[in-house]
Amino acid sequence: MDPTRTPVAAPTLEDVARVAGVSRATVSRVINGQRHVKPTLQATVMEAVAMTGYVPNRAARSLVTRRTGTVAVIISGTEQEPDDELYLPGVLADPFFGRTVGSFIRALRPHDVHPVLLVADSDAARDQALAYLRFGNADGALLVSTHGADPLPRLVMGTGRPVVVFAHPPEPMPVSYVDVANADGGRLAAHHLLDRGCRSLGVVAGPEGVRAARERLSGFRDAAARRGHAFVPSVEGVFTFDSGEAAATLLLEQNPALDGIFAANDLMAQGALRALAAAGRRVPDDVAVVGFDDSAAAEQARPRLTTVRQPVEQMAAEMARLLLAQIDAGEPLVQSSIFEPTLVVRESA
Repeated sequence: MDPTRTPVAAPTLEDVARVAGVSRATVSRVINGQRHVKPTLQATVMEAVAMTGYVPNRAARSLVTRRTGTVAVIISGTEQEPDDELYLPGVLADPFFGRTVGSFIRALRPHDVHPVLLVADSDAARDQALAYLRFGNADGALLVSTHGADPLPRLVMGTGRPVVVFAHPPEPMPVSYVDVANADGGRLAAHHLLDRGCRSLGVVAGPEGVRAARERLSGFRDAAARRGHAFVPSVEGVFTFDSGEAAATLLLEQNPALDGIFAANDLMAQGALRALAAAGRRVPDDVAVVGFDDSAAAEQARPRLTTVRQPVEQMAAEMARLLLAQIDAGEPLVQSSIFEPTLVVRESA
């Protein structure tokens, strides 16, 4: 460095305030991500930040706001083993988890809040996630689990950090959650198959221990019963392609006259399509198939899947909104938000 050169002082909040023509307090509110500032003022301040080259000191900001600017995204309930070297890529490649995590990122980015992904599918990994929250490394948690009796919702609440859960928690507890009306989705699938003229229905169900799977099956059976079908057989899968194929194979063996199948998610519906092809059954001419989720798997299937759409992207955005509201309030705000499913008709039914 040239000893004769005078160091240039880094731009300050006062510099930004002078350029923006606002108070230092207004600049501070914008820089610290407080969401009660008019959009026009935010835009003016951010233009001044760009003009001055001001760079916020995150460490100092955290001391003032007592926030880290991060939230933990905790994933629990996948089918892979946590010690598998392909485990994390496999989680993100799953249509459901991939859509959810991507939506969290998009929803949090405008608020300058960054997600930290934690996969908690073992006792050790769960303890690490809880310690991460307990030691104040994140301002809150977005929890996504498909475990039927997952202890994580209550354990995360015990850390004292705000939390929002994807899907109704496994037991009654004062926690915010976002869900889809799963039983209504099952009813949509049943009515569609019956309206097509299907006479012998079957279900490739999700795990009995998962509330969403039970609700989808019960909704389907309820709608079928109201239209004269007193019994609808089902075989349980675990939300994977292979389990869907195995369940559909058994369902066909036990019910040879089957002409309508509802699968509790799109991956299992894809597996059912393979089972039907192996059995020489044409879709939808011999057997109509309806899935659940409207994930990428529905578009990739051949024929393309008719499915019950779960608006995952909107649900994840709502989770982020509820969590940020809790963080801003500095206290628990126990709320629920239930989304309505819709039927997306394609070639399989």
